[in-house]
Amino acid sequence: MQRGQQAQAELGAEVCTGVDIALTRVFELLGKRWTGLIVAVLTQRAAYYADLRRSLPKISERMLSDRLSELADAGLVVREVDEGPPLRVTYRLTEAGLGLGPALHELGLWAETYLLGGIDAAGDLEGPCAGAQSSPSRPQQPEIV
Repeated sequence: MQRGQQAQAELGAEVCTGVDIALTRVFELLGKRWTGLIVAVLTQRAAYYADLRRSLPKISERMLSDRLSELADAGLVVREVDEGPPLRVTYRLTEAGLGLGPALHELGLWAETYLLGGIDAAGDLEGPCAGAQSSPSRPQQPEIV
């Protein structure tokens, strides 16, 4: 093996051994499209399915349902059926889900600092939450119903 190839192989081995398993698991779940935004909406308050759809109008019903099921399977969201009529389903974060609030807040601060002029997620939103911005100095406290 040539010297350059050997150095590259050694460097590659060092880089790959540093992958954090916990972060890998987090990004496998929260890195999916819409998942982080769903959690962010639920950190503000528990919500009916229809309210989640209005908060994220570009998400399809199937995608919202799939993501909520994944979050419930991961122990981050609880699905509660309110007997009707009308039959309504409420989603709220568990203690583990609420624990993501400070991390999401910090990610928001990071985005405001380093992604200015970049991705404009608020521009993709419509409806009552369009263009809403939280205060970077104070994270919103979740309302537990």
